[in-house]
Amino acid sequence: MAPHDDHIVYMKMALEEAEKAVPVPGAFCVGCVLVARLLHKSVVLSTGYSRELPGNTHAEANALAKVAEISPKEWSALSESYEASSDLSKILECTDVYTTLEPCSIRTSGLSPCADALIKAKVRRCIIGVNEPPDFVKCEGADRLKAAGIEVIWLSGMEEDCLRVARKGH
Repeated sequence: MAPHDDHIVYMKMALEEAEKAVPVPGAFCVGCVLVARLLHKSVVLSTGYSRELPGNTHAEANALAKVAEISPKEWSALSESYEASSDLSKILECTDVYTTLEPCSIRTSGLSPCADALIKAKVRRCIIGVNEPPDFVKCEGADRLKAAGIEVIWLSGMEEDCLRVARKGH
């Protein structure tokens, strides 16, 4: 499978997650998939969508929270290349983030932005379906990620689908 095709597969999975989000005024519906790139294998670590977990949560934060809950036993079932002594930080360093909308750089709720959470996690790269429109705030998430040394890829061809789902219910 060509790298671009691989990106399309995981972005479609992120769109399926975004579709699960319950629409609310003043917020987007976003989906996220975390994919660890291990030796000769890619493993979906977790998925997330907007408002999936309690507390006005965002897709990327939810996916990261769910990864933190993976036990060594569960991880070994996902990948034979995992060593029980490996820690989450090492796994995240080889993880790609697929998100339907640019990770937020500011939250009107005052909660921590998703771009900051991805930087703190030290993910390898972030593949984005579409930039965040200026409906609510001026987003600079991609710029923050790049400044922190995280590779950012703008996936072309799915922008309309990502925006349609993001604005669901508006």
